[in-house]
Amino acid sequence: MSLQVEKMEKNMAKLTIEVAAEDLEKAMQNAYQKAKGRISIPGFRKGKAPRKMIEQMYGKGVFLEDAVNALIPEHYSKALAECELEIVSQPTIDITQAEPGKAFIFTAEVAVKPEVTLGDYKGVEVPKTEITVTDEDVEAELKKEQEKNSRTISVEDRAAQLNDIVTIDFEGSVDGVPFDGGQATEYPLTLGSNTFIPGFEEQLVGAKVGDDVDVKVTFPEEYQAKELAGKEAIFKCAVKKIEAKELPELDDDFAKDVSEFDTLAEYKEHVKTNLEDKKADEAKRAKEDAAVDKAIENAQMDIPEAMLMTQCRQMLDDFSRRMQSQGLSMDQYFQFTGMTADKMMEDMKPQALKRIQTRLVLEKVAEVENIQPTEEEVNEEISKMAEAYKMEADKLKELLGERELEQMKKDMAVQKAVTVIADAAKEV
Repeated sequence: MSLQVEKMEKNMAKLTIEVAAEDLEKAMQNAYQKAKGRISIPGFRKGKAPRKMIEQMYGKGVFLEDAVNALIPEHYSKALAECELEIVSQPTIDITQAEPGKAFIFTAEVAVKPEVTLGDYKGVEVPKTEITVTDEDVEAELKKEQEKNSRTISVEDRAAQLNDIVTIDFEGSVDGVPFDGGQATEYPLTLGSNTFIPGFEEQLVGAKVGDDVDVKVTFPEEYQAKELAGKEAIFKCAVKKIEAKELPELDDDFAKDVSEFDTLAEYKEHVKTNLEDKKADEAKRAKEDAAVDKAIENAQMDIPEAMLMTQCRQMLDDFSRRMQSQGLSMDQYFQFTGMTADKMMEDMKPQALKRIQTRLVLEKVAEVENIQPTEEEVNEEISKMAEAYKMEADKLKELLGERELEQMKKDMAVQKAVTVIADAAKEV
């Protein structure tokens, strides 16, 4: 394999990767071995036809596509290791030459980690955060604890209300025709949670167990599925179960149940102290965030679009995994909310840009300040991780590869950089 690296504008680079004709031939032979069992040629038993015979019938390039698809990831990975660039995006692949008997040539256009020019990052001015805990704050915290210790009871003697959990079977259709992703059974929906498309949950308020409710909604004009955009849909919902939360009384017995205190008054004082500690931590984080924001504002960097889009895709993937953990596919989420993947990516851009800028600035500060975690700090972090995973620290250290260990050290250095910036900041 040979590699040429061309640096382009706006922190982009083009890798031109040439794979020897012999390697292309090997890949085509491998493709033939994998595919021959599925190919029938008159006069030969299935899987026994010679490669030349297959190529005569279907063309010399019959195995070329599979060979190319195997070669690209393998040789792109080799090129990454060889080029010594810090790549921060997925590649845009373009095939330049792919012919049997000739070298296979393709290009990969990638974003390169931008260089950061720091401005003032020490002594920046940030607003001072006052730490006060009011009686209303304490009452709100007690309300949360009540919610946490509530019990769910089945409702049989009344209709569904907002905040009830309604278990439904549903099937969506447009013009009487069901559409993909519009069906579910035994789905628990909290009314008022705004999980589904606007107007859906409100139409279930007033329904009783055993009721069949036709919920009518209209898909947005810019809906991702063009065949549904702007159309009215009917979701036939069967109400299987209604549940409500029953809150415990706020009294001394409640205090005994949820804490080590004997009276509600003592428990309230404990809650107030915890809130003061929590608000102090929040003030500390607010100071850190404000100081880092100032450092970003004073720095200069050119973020390539490909790097930004890669970050957006990662955030969308993370969101998708969270949805799946709640039993909702992304197709269903899009249908119920009227959102699209492209719209979500666009909405995520500001947050994605902020994440990238923050990381780049903090890494640069760590570099300039020569911030590195000590061996003792690294071992302490490994011990914390091991405790979380219920493993022995030494065993976890063995399992961590060199790459993972280096990434952990980078993350620790970045966090130390936050402290350096925040400690030097002036509160005004």
